[in-house]
Amino acid sequence: MAIDLLQVIEQVGREKEIDSAVLIEAVGAAILSASRKTLGAALDLRVEFDQRSRCFALYAVRKVVEKVVNPHVEISIDEAQRINPGVQSGEEMKSEVKTKEFGRIAAQTAKQVIIQRVKEAERESVFQAYKARVGELVGGVVQRVAKGNVIINLGKAEAILPPREQLPREDYRVGDRVRAYILDVKKLPRGSQIILSRTHPGLLAKLLEIEVPEIYEGIVEIKAVARDAGERAKVAVASRDNNVDPVGACVGYRGSRVQAIVRELMGEKIDVIAWKDDPAAFVRSALAPAEIESVEVAQETHILHVLVADGQLSLAIGKRGQNARLAAKLLGWKVDVKGRGEVQKELEERIKPEGEAAAPAVESSTGAAPQLAELSGVGEKLIGRLIEAGLDSCGKLADASEETLVHVEGIGPKTAHKLIEAAKAVLASRDTE
Repeated sequence: MAIDLLQVIEQVGREKEIDSAVLIEAVGAAILSASRKTLGAALDLRVEFDQRSRCFALYAVRKVVEKVVNPHVEISIDEAQRINPGVQSGEEMKSEVKTKEFGRIAAQTAKQVIIQRVKEAERESVFQAYKARVGELVGGVVQRVAKGNVIINLGKAEAILPPREQLPREDYRVGDRVRAYILDVKKLPRGSQIILSRTHPGLLAKLLEIEVPEIYEGIVEIKAVARDAGERAKVAVASRDNNVDPVGACVGYRGSRVQAIVRELMGEKIDVIAWKDDPAAFVRSALAPAEIESVEVAQETHILHVLVADGQLSLAIGKRGQNARLAAKLLGWKVDVKGRGEVQKELEERIKPEGEAAAPAVESSTGAAPQLAELSGVGEKLIGRLIEAGLDSCGKLADASEETLVHVEGIGPKTAHKLIEAAKAVLASRDTE
């Protein structure tokens, strides 16, 4: 029996990569279970493993008592002292039980116990292995897609990529190879659940580490990452070597390094920015390509008040506020971006006499809104957006470029062209009058 069981231990240990102590415990439990099936449950049976001989021994344990009530688990002190003269009442005595070959039912029970313990050991091994890898990048193959969840085979385990952690517009097919970030590992009754992410900022950081040798070697350090997954990201980097340009190292020759990551992330635009310890200086780079006029730092409230020219406001804020939002995430500060016209208006409102009524929001002291109202097909909402972007007169609108106008919400290239032509027409008609 011992030889067969040792063969099982060696074979299973090699195949499953399970610690021998776990297998020894599993085999011991199997011997105990099979013994009870054969010898009955009345006996107090125990299994011990001899490290030297690497053999299992089965013992029946009985307690030494003055008067025996249950002979299966008790032995009289007289009988016990004949076996061991030094034994005292209340102690335990064990005697080795020589078993014959287990019957079919007992052997089947032993097999089931070993299989169950091995499965439990495998689950625990997988959990511990991947729990230690949270925050790392892994690669796998799409095994199936169920209710939006992508199940990925990592080799020794399966992982799940939930819909919320998938990139927009990314399509997953069975057999596709996928790289993802280990977000979390949970222990469930049926095993471990490994949760992956393709939207986490850590994924971008790990991809940069792979593509940029200077980051892997520690010459260039990633200070912060902010992402709108699938759309745009900002990465702040710093160099520990004055001779190495951190931005150039990440971008690569003709953008080769960063473009490889852009393709991996389905066209996500990536801005690489040089890190600065001074938040006022750093926010100027973080809000690029907008030009910043001034920055006021409010240390107590942790807010950066950024002032830009009216024509740069929409560029600084970005589409749906994306540029300013990503910059705030990158800095870890709240970023309040305002145009010069807006600041001037707020200042005028504060110094007005108390009895003076405030002018309507869409009008200005220069009569800009009435001018814009003459534009054909332009509603109040669009006029408000144009004023917010600093284009508060037909003159400014006629001089603006189409590139500037398309940064205003709701304006595309065709609409931008029509607005400029309409503003020029209004100005021409005024000149003829």
